[in-house]
Amino acid sequence: MSKARIHYARVDEFWRKEQKYRFLEEKQQRSNIEWQKIHPDEKHTWLTEGLQTDFDGFLALGTKEAKQKKTLNANTVFKEYSSGVNTARDFTVYDFHRADLAKKIELFCDDYNAEVHRYRQKGEPKGLDDFLSYEKVKWSLHLKLCLKAKKLASFDPSKIRHCLYRPFTPKLLFFDSVLIDAQTLQKYFFPIEDAENENCAIHISDKGFRSTFSVLISRTLADFHVVASTDNFQSFPFYTYDKDGSNRKENITDWALAEYRSHYKKKSITKWDIFHYVYALLHHPVYRTRYAANLKRELPRVPYAPDFHAFAQAGKRLAELHVDYEKQPEYPLEMIESPEASLDWRVEKMRLSKDKTQIVYNDFLTLAGIPAEAFEYRLGNRSALDWVIDQYQVSTDKRSDITNDPNRADDPQYIVRLIGQVITVSLETMKIVRALPDLGIAAQADELK
Repeated sequence: MSKARIHYARVDEFWRKEQKYRFLEEKQQRSNIEWQKIHPDEKHTWLTEGLQTDFDGFLALGTKEAKQKKTLNANTVFKEYSSGVNTARDFTVYDFHRADLAKKIELFCDDYNAEVHRYRQKGEPKGLDDFLSYEKVKWSLHLKLCLKAKKLASFDPSKIRHCLYRPFTPKLLFFDSVLIDAQTLQKYFFPIEDAENENCAIHISDKGFRSTFSVLISRTLADFHVVASTDNFQSFPFYTYDKDGSNRKENITDWALAEYRSHYKKKSITKWDIFHYVYALLHHPVYRTRYAANLKRELPRVPYAPDFHAFAQAGKRLAELHVDYEKQPEYPLEMIESPEASLDWRVEKMRLSKDKTQIVYNDFLTLAGIPAEAFEYRLGNRSALDWVIDQYQVSTDKRSDITNDPNRADDPQYIVRLIGQVITVSLETMKIVRALPDLGIAAQADELK
């Protein structure tokens, strides 16, 4: 039997459907297409364009094999990692306000439990999809399995937790095993509220991402699509716990600590130093550009930068900016008040001007003087400021007719203040990123040859 020969041709991935049709019409036959004969690499990867071979020699952040081991001696930087919380019903289990969330959950529990009781009374019919009512409950495979198991849902205020929903958009989440499709290992990263006072997790674009490679940090649970609605993310925490919040364990491996101390010949390096080093390195523009193709295929691997201390310090500062963004000073924007409208701090839906120098906050207020550099700090397919504009708006769920409102009655100027703080964070982030030292990648690539 002869070996298979693979011939490959591609068009621009951003072509529209009409362009692809036109290309096929012009070529008419496959013999008119310029084919390239391709060969797989050692990992049996056929499409290797852009892949850098030195990437394989760097330290892996985490692997499935390491997660299965019971000790911290795995040859990875982190032992555990996990995707974010996958709710399958965001509008029900998330809200900006505790009281509004409680009302939604109690209503949902009533509607869901009514279906469980009806399912019992009707003799547990097999044709579940035809039997269920979809008017009030958003069903998923997980929720259907809960119904089949006759699990009832109930509201417990202790299950209301903080969660990073999108960049700089924390929400309250009803963290319940029935209402949420997949709590994932996040339940071991932030099992109780006290963990938010000591733990941190780095959220990184999972392989196969479609927007741009992104990384963000939080002290809370994180959503499945925490930085981009089109992509999944993997969270790498500093600590892990048992379900009840006990048995706190450092998640950076002892092996990684020994490797870093040995390479840099510094016994003073700590696991927090490594955590911050990784966070800074994943922001490095050269790293993201050179290994763009590798990062789409697997989780990050990190090289040894010549100046470990500089990266650790930069990562610590970036973490402080991104976790404590509400403590940062406001960028001085010009507040243009309309003389024809009454004083009003309430947001319905903000709008960015075409030249991106102003935000039309509402009929009363326009925020002007936004620097162009504020849009350079990007997370997924948007800048940090774009995320705030997009997420902080009033929205109403068509199914339940329930409104989700980001405005705060006890702090009416919160969103205005947040805009100024996120601009400051964006400018400071890019300043730190531009000042990151050389990665020394070329030298390491030579060593690996």
